Amino acid sequence: MTVALEAAAPELPPPSPFRPGTRTWDETGLITFSLTAGSAFLLQTMEPTISAVVDAHSTFRTDPVGRALRSISSVMMWVYGGEEALAEADRLRTMHASLNTTDAAGVKHKALASGPWAWVLHTGTFAFTENAKYFARRPLTYAEKEAYYQETLQMMRNFSVAPKEIPADFAAFEKFFADMVENHLEATDTARDYLRVIRSIAPPKQLPRMLTPIWRAAVAPVGTLQYFVTVGTTPEPARRKLGLSWSEADERKLRALGWLLARLVPLLPERLRYFPIAYEARRLERDRQRLRKVIDLRPI
Repeated sequence: MTVALEAAAPELPPPSPFRPGTRTWDETGLITFSLTAGSAFLLQTMEPTISAVVDAHSTFRTDPVGRALRSISSVMMWVYGGEEALAEADRLRTMHASLNTTDAAGVKHKALASGPWAWVLHTGTFAFTENAKYFARRPLTYAEKEAYYQETLQMMRNFSVAPKEIPADFAAFEKFFADMVENHLEATDTARDYLRVIRSIAPPKQLPRMLTPIWRAAVAPVGTLQYFVTVGTTPEPARRKLGLSWSEADERKLRALGWLLARLVPLLPERLRYFPIAYEARRLERDRQRLRKVIDLRPI
């Protein structure tokens, strides 16, 4: 089924790096991103074309740690890479241009097909606004969600998303997203494999085999937590399709976990609170501002 966007596409800005002063800049680089982005990837693997391409080309089963680290660093580049953010977007489009496959039913799938390409970014928008309900000190207001959605248009433009695939505003996005989840996503084997992989994280390839038992014991709690948060922040219709259970007690536990993290993470030093690329970009920006102040105050 093809999901149609009823509202006219918004006017997109020209390609441009993200700058300080946006919610995207302030929050994407937080270390909790690795925890709360799980639902986005799960929703991506339920989209038939993305599922087929990931199944054929991704290393998430054989090298889950390496794949996760590469994905996170790429996302950090999208937001904090300055002019290199645009180069990173171009690199990814070039890389995905050849990632095509044909599924068991003989259907051909292209990674750069406009709908699936846009869906990758749409799942990020959902994950950000949904997870604020759990992991921010307070839920986003509707006005804040709309303002954040307007920021995502810059990302859409940087990644050359077709305007026809972009809802006009957040209200249209909510309607479009719900329709996609209910009527287009499928319970794919790729999605089930992803849930299995994050629940029991395989050791890095370079880890000596004798250390594998220690690895599995050490990361077991991380996998359990990642799985729990991913399932909890996934829309109920998607959980239903995958046969995932989620109780009222689970919901209370997730809200308690989110409440705790929302208060502990801000207490960390900035170097620990943000991923390295994000931290260095923020530090560089402060240095630039200090230089600007000194220049402006120079005697002339």
